[in-house]
Amino acid sequence: MQGFFQQLVNGLSLGSIYALIALGYTMVYGIIGLINFAHGDVYMVGAYVGYWVTTFTDLGWIPALIISMITCAILGVLIERIAYRPLRHATRIAALITAIGVSLLLEYTMMFFMGARVRSYPEVLENRLFEIGGVVISSQQILIVVISLVLMFLLNFIVRYTKQGKAMRAVSFDHDTAKMMGINVDRTISFTFLLGSALAGAAGVLVGIYYNSIDPLMGMMPGLKAFVAAVFGGIGSIPGAMIGGVLIGIIETMVAGYGGSLYRDAAVFGILILVLLIRPSGLLGKKKGNKV
Repeated sequence: MQGFFQQLVNGLSLGSIYALIALGYTMVYGIIGLINFAHGDVYMVGAYVGYWVTTFTDLGWIPALIISMITCAILGVLIERIAYRPLRHATRIAALITAIGVSLLLEYTMMFFMGARVRSYPEVLENRLFEIGGVVISSQQILIVVISLVLMFLLNFIVRYTKQGKAMRAVSFDHDTAKMMGINVDRTISFTFLLGSALAGAAGVLVGIYYNSIDPLMGMMPGLKAFVAAVFGGIGSIPGAMIGGVLIGIIETMVAGYGGSLYRDAAVFGILILVLLIRPSGLLGKKKGNKV
């Protein structure tokens, strides 16, 4: 049982990171129906911004986290404005191909400026170990879970109780009706990208601190797994993305702990196939009928 609870703790910290990334996927899809495959690379940019701040300045991890979130928020708005907004009324395949193109552009731009080699993250946070009933919990794991929960609850508050959050919900329901009610749809969509990208930037810094290494392709696999988490929880549902991210993280660590680390990626994408076959709307997603 000690091994089980140890993997559960590891899964919670990993799942919290997936949840932060998955929230960006689910919000963008809920608003404009776009699967933003460049979102994982925004998370990568956030990790590099945190690395640059902690390496070349005297600032600690908290300013690095804030600066990374702000930088990624601006990047997300620019991506939406330059790459996605002109294709708002184009076919979905055109928007999807553009998202893949933006993803590759971010990866190779980072390679051009920072190089392709793996870089070690500075040790900006002391990692203390606590043992409870034979289960080892690190201070970094606690930090990741706490920061993730704070950011997720803050997002939930913004969406549910602020004027801009109400506008987001209205636009996700019907663009034309929201526009007739006086809502600036373009600004609302940009704000959605801003929020999602800021959360991805925070996840990038937390991953850098926890795993102590970053590289320009680091956003590819976590981005895909976060997408699986969004689909698993119900893409378009914010609580679903939170739950899906945590569950995917726990499942991945359990498979790695009991079945071998070589099969953990296969398990995650196997879950995607099962969800699409059995419950395409996800755990908390709602089935939508097609209008004729």
